Amino acid sequence: MGAVVVLAKGLMSAICLLLVLSSHGAHGGSIAIYWGQNGNEGTLASTCDTGNYAFVNLAFLCSFGSGQTPQLNLAGHCDAYSGTCANLTADIAHCQSMGVKILLSIGGGAGGYSLTSNQDAHDLAQYLWENFLGGHPSSDTKRPLGNAVLDGIDFDIEGGNPDYYGALASYLKSYNENVLLSAAPQCPYPDQWVGKALDTGLFDYVWVQFYNNPPCQYAGGSAANLVEAWHQWTAGVHAKGIFLGLPASPGAAGSGFIPVGSLESQVLPALKTSSKYGGVMLWSRYYDDQDGYSSAIKKAV
Repeated sequence: MGAVVVLAKGLMSAICLLLVLSSHGAHGGSIAIYWGQNGNEGTLASTCDTGNYAFVNLAFLCSFGSGQTPQLNLAGHCDAYSGTCANLTADIAHCQSMGVKILLSIGGGAGGYSLTSNQDAHDLAQYLWENFLGGHPSSDTKRPLGNAVLDGIDFDIEGGNPDYYGALASYLKSYNENVLLSAAPQCPYPDQWVGKALDTGLFDYVWVQFYNNPPCQYAGGSAANLVEAWHQWTAGVHAKGIFLGLPASPGAAGSGFIPVGSLESQVLPALKTSSKYGGVMLWSRYYDDQDGYSSAIKKAV
């Protein structure tokens, strides 16, 4: 009788574990994508129409700070200087009507930006609020994306002074606490550029770039270094969701691409043990369109 009870308890424990894992998967992962740096990646509306993405980061506001006039660069899609990016208003509204969150990504790899003081951070926050979020410009200048009200700001900071991005995050949240904030740090922990900002605990989503960083990425068929770094990120950063940032095809980055089978069998099961697991971020829509990566991994995410 005792053996039967023990067996029954063991069976119940196994069932409970399966239910927990199942519910976590259902809670599961979503996919974030960067759009805006290749004119051949299709429209923003068609990107959202795939149904694959929960977040789209418009890339990039690539110049700001140090007295510069902030500049939006969406590559071949539109020309912010002549005002044609306002044509994206309808696409943004379309995506948001589908439940897709649209964020403006500031920074990028070009590096024509830096914040040098709290005042610099305040001025940029005010500019972002008035021109892309819920505010209105104090002058007659037109908003670069027309009347669209984006859902938040993504910090893809890869250079400059790291000391004032936390102040920028604080100023943005002070306008409206519902403004979403995300960041795209490199996987070596802590990140040298946004590490201090992430310490504020103000960021909703963190999509860590596990590529172009050999010490902490998938390589040679092994996920050991990636998983070790993942544990550092989930232990050290407060956020609603931490995402695995990957190239969407082998050509999207110098290194770090994970084949679909390996992602599903080796990597994601290890990452999903964390309650902070949010999903996968991909660079970028152009490469994903070429390779179909998001469609291949969506069910596993």
